[in-house]
Amino acid sequence: MRKHKTIRIFMVLTVLLIQVAFLTTIAKEKFESGNFMALLSMLLLAMTLFLGYRYIDLHHEKYEYENIWVIVWVPIGAVVCYLLNVMGGLGSVLSAGITGTVASFAPEINRESNYLKKLPAAIYCGVFVGMSSAEIVPSIGFVAAAGTLAGVFLMLSKNLFLGIGGKLGTVAFGGVIIVSLLYGLIT
Repeated sequence: MRKHKTIRIFMVLTVLLIQVAFLTTIAKEKFESGNFMALLSMLLLAMTLFLGYRYIDLHHEKYEYENIWVIVWVPIGAVVCYLLNVMGGLGSVLSAGITGTVASFAPEINRESNYLKKLPAAIYCGVFVGMSSAEIVPSIGFVAAAGTLAGVFLMLSKNLFLGIGGKLGTVAFGGVIIVSLLYGLIT
C-alpha cells in the first residue's frame, strides 16, 4: 500500500514539476522581451495548476497499473509516427492522423478482446511523441527512448488524472522533455 502511494506521489510531482518548468520557460522567454502580462498569465496558470492538484479529486483510491503488454505499443506508435513525419515527409499532423486512424481499428480485429481495446490509447500516446519536431527529437533512438519513458509514465498513471483531458499528451510531453534533458546532459 505504501509503495503505491509513493508511486502516486512521484507521478503527481513529476507532472507538476514538468508543467511548472514548461511554464517557467515560456515566461522567461516572454519576460526577456519585457512582456509583463505574459509573466502574470504564467503565474496565474501555475496557481491554477497548484489549486487543481490540491483540491480537485483527480484519482481513484484503488491502485492499478496498466499492463506492460499494452505499454509496449507506446514506443511503437512513436516510432511509426516519427518515420511518417520525418522520414516520409508527411508532417506531424498528417502522420499523427494516419497512425491514430490505423490504431483505432485494432479493436475490430477481435471485438471481445479487452487487450485490443486498450491499444489505440497507448499507440496514440506514442503518436504525440512521434509528432515532435526533428529539431527537438534528432534520431529514431531518441524517439524510442522518449516513447518508452512515456509508456512507463502511462503505466504508472493509470488511475491518475481521470476525467481530465490531455493526459496522453502530457505523458508524452513528459517522456520527451526528460529524455531531452538527459540527452542535453550527455552531449
